[in-house]
Amino acid sequence: MTSLASTRFPVLASIACAMSVAALPSAASAQAENCRMPRISAPLPAKPDGPTRIMPIDNYIMSLIWSPQFCHDRKVSGWGKLQCSGKNGRFGLTVHGLWPNGKTSWPQWCPTRQQPNASTIAKQICITPSRRLLAHEWGKHGSCTSMNPDEFFRTTRMLYRSYHLPDLNRLAQKRIVTAANVREAFAAANPGWTPDMVGLALTRSGWLTELWLCYDKMLKPLRCTRQQWGPADPARVRIRPLD
Repeated sequence: MTSLASTRFPVLASIACAMSVAALPSAASAQAENCRMPRISAPLPAKPDGPTRIMPIDNYIMSLIWSPQFCHDRKVSGWGKLQCSGKNGRFGLTVHGLWPNGKTSWPQWCPTRQQPNASTIAKQICITPSRRLLAHEWGKHGSCTSMNPDEFFRTTRMLYRSYHLPDLNRLAQKRIVTAANVREAFAAANPGWTPDMVGLALTRSGWLTELWLCYDKMLKPLRCTRQQWGPADPARVRIRPLD
């Protein structure tokens, strides 16, 4: 029998096949060390922060948050409570979201009556430790894909668990770190990736906030566009260590 995933969203089936063939241990699990969450209920639907935009999908970005910087920049409340309090685990690179893009802009807040349920949120909460952020990511980005909430977040998990994430804590100990060093560290750990497929986001003072991993519309690694690329390779990068 043909699965729902293979008929409605063939990329999901292809990722599952690749993961089962590789069957390699992933370093991504170490980014949510000793994750322990309270009982999770479904969040309220997110309120749009912009207009509806509907367009064909040309590519995707997987955005990964560097938790030490995220938690430094925010109070331990609201969106960051589970991630930053220290009561629910010790987090490194976590998932901000999987973002579909068009050729010149991005789709967002597409009309849908579907919302993630408690079970879907519970499966995702250790790699995106915020119910509000998960509701926002579905409403703003996932709603514009051909997937339902469970398929969207399952695809995100499968991608995340396929990564061998670089040891940013070790990189942070170097006297000088450049954007090229961070990109090369990710590419060296992940066959099939090259440094030009890894974008970075920094604060104005040069602190690393996110990695942006670029994909084509079939979720195969792709060279980032100039807008996705972020700082040039020689740019100095500061990495806040994981306590």
